Amino acid sequence: MAESGNGNGDLTFPTPAKGRHGLTKIHTHRKGNGSGAGGVCHDDSVPPVKAQTIDELHSLQQKRSAPNTPIKPVQTGASPLKTDEERQKQQLQSISATLASYVRETGPKLVKGDPTRQPETPRISHVPQHFHVTPTISISDSSLKFTHVLYNLSPAELYEQAIKYEKSSFITSSGALATLSGAKTGRSPKDKRVVRDETSENDLWWGKGSPNIEMDEHTFMVNRERAVDYLNSLDKVFVNDQFLNWDPENRIKVRIVSARAYHSLFMHNMCIRPTFEEMEDFGTPDFTIYNAGQFPCNRYTHYMTSSTSIDINLGRREMVILGTQYAGEMKKGLFSVMHYLMPKRQILSLHSGCNMGKDGDVALFFGLSGTGKTTLSTDHNRYLIGDDEHCWSDNGVSNIEGGCYAKCVDLSGEKEPDIWNAIKFGTVLENVVFEEHIREVDYSDKSVTENTRAAYPIEFIPNAKIPCVGPHPKNVILLACDAFGVLPPVSKLTLAQTMYHFISGYTALVAGTEDGIKEPQATFSACFGAAFIMMHPTKYAAMLATKMKQHGATGWLVNTGWSAGRYGSGSRIKLAYTRKIIDAIHSGSLLEANYKKTEVFGLEIPTEVEGVPSEILDPINTWVDKKAYNETLLKLAGLFKNNFSVFTDHKIGKDEKLTEEILAAGPNF
Repeated sequence: MAESGNGNGDLTFPTPAKGRHGLTKIHTHRKGNGSGAGGVCHDDSVPPVKAQTIDELHSLQQKRSAPNTPIKPVQTGASPLKTDEERQKQQLQSISATLASYVRETGPKLVKGDPTRQPETPRISHVPQHFHVTPTISISDSSLKFTHVLYNLSPAELYEQAIKYEKSSFITSSGALATLSGAKTGRSPKDKRVVRDETSENDLWWGKGSPNIEMDEHTFMVNRERAVDYLNSLDKVFVNDQFLNWDPENRIKVRIVSARAYHSLFMHNMCIRPTFEEMEDFGTPDFTIYNAGQFPCNRYTHYMTSSTSIDINLGRREMVILGTQYAGEMKKGLFSVMHYLMPKRQILSLHSGCNMGKDGDVALFFGLSGTGKTTLSTDHNRYLIGDDEHCWSDNGVSNIEGGCYAKCVDLSGEKEPDIWNAIKFGTVLENVVFEEHIREVDYSDKSVTENTRAAYPIEFIPNAKIPCVGPHPKNVILLACDAFGVLPPVSKLTLAQTMYHFISGYTALVAGTEDGIKEPQATFSACFGAAFIMMHPTKYAAMLATKMKQHGATGWLVNTGWSAGRYGSGSRIKLAYTRKIIDAIHSGSLLEANYKKTEVFGLEIPTEVEGVPSEILDPINTWVDKKAYNETLLKLAGLFKNNFSVFTDHKIGKDEKLTEEILAAGPNF
């Protein structure tokens, strides 16, 4: 029975007729003047995709990008710009040279792209024939294979690589990539080595108190060969070409070769990301990292004390990582290198936070873990230049990095909203624990490690100043969490005192014992980053003093620790009071306050600060037991003197007068 329409163009369905195979034929047509041939009703169908295979279809899914560097008209008198093919050829030549070993003399055969998307025998017609010279030693299977280069991949591409090929990679509910760093969840300072040769012999700090553990050139080359052989044995390697230092006149080109997408994404976030135009003439890097962390070093090699080895060769401008997948080794390894390269250019490298007011006033924040450096340098009323590593040159201050590496233990949106909101797509989350189904991270869970971390680009912070540069600092703030409770909440420092406390790098940690009694433990880290400095601390202190004097900066010592007694009897200074003190430093009002000098340490302390109870400004006023206060003060002063004795025999200047001034600026009792 046919169903008729209403004459308004509605569909009608005629009585079904039998088809050739006995199946019912169904025709759809419009009654009346239908559009199209024969009045057939058309939907929004389009011609089928012209693809013969799924792979071809996938190739259409991804829009082909323009060349990394747009082709521009050739300027008169200038050399013609490279084509995309020439640029890629140059990139492959440079990377192959990076992966060359002494045994093979030349680098491996390279092709770009994911090996799973390549034909069985890749074409390399774009690589010059002379580039793949037959080794003069004996040929092996390693010279017959191709190594695929995944070059400067985007975060989205690195996510795909991590999810596909790294079992420990997951996308969390916030969009961040959660990964595991393996057995090592922190740095291995006892396994870090620096080649001692003619390049570094007289420049670097060696001996007692130094973080620089020496090794020879031959041992470095043994480890380098082991790392390069491992990387060349893989089907693919990740290569990042990036920059350090936002100051364009003094930036450093770095190349990181790694085996994990996680490491590549980490360095994508932590280094400065080049523009397409900047990649055109990147050329040979100034420094190269070979991260073969999945592969152990040979423990029978000279100088090795474990299966982990992190080796820096300043002469070759190379770093080798074996036996640890903790990504922080790359970040801090490059920071150590900058502590050598920048002072050689008369630029001061600093382990500090840095922010800038709306009027252009810049403040540096130094402080060890737990002092509040991140909290106090992150101020919504000021621009963040950087949270960890900086340079101070004749041009002003500049951030060394392009990202932040924040601690995540017990993180919450209420306490650290900026960090919390920065953990999104593109961020790397290291060693965190998350709920299996909904992938929500539990930042209080320390099952893997307490050292959980997030690495994200600095532009993920809303008030970040891009580019990350600023004028010369107006204030240099040294933070200490004094659990002994005898340092004032704030002190104005002389230039010599600033150098003394900068070299000391003091804070106090609270350690627990089995019976529950907790005692403060003094901790000293030269220049507030002893693990990363390469030269003697007095070198950096002298440069700091010179720049502060030249640009009129003021030094401050701010105690964020205890008052009215040491840990266990007193209480920690309220964060609100510390913020008022920092605000007074920024505004300049604290310079106009009245001051008096304390005993023993000889610190100038203000008699009043707006918004801060005057009685807490002099710590002796807050102690009920004055005798206990004096005993604790002398104890801390003794710890300072014992620590500083390591530095007293080092000469600063031609007549050593500066050394005497620094010594006189310490505690006197």
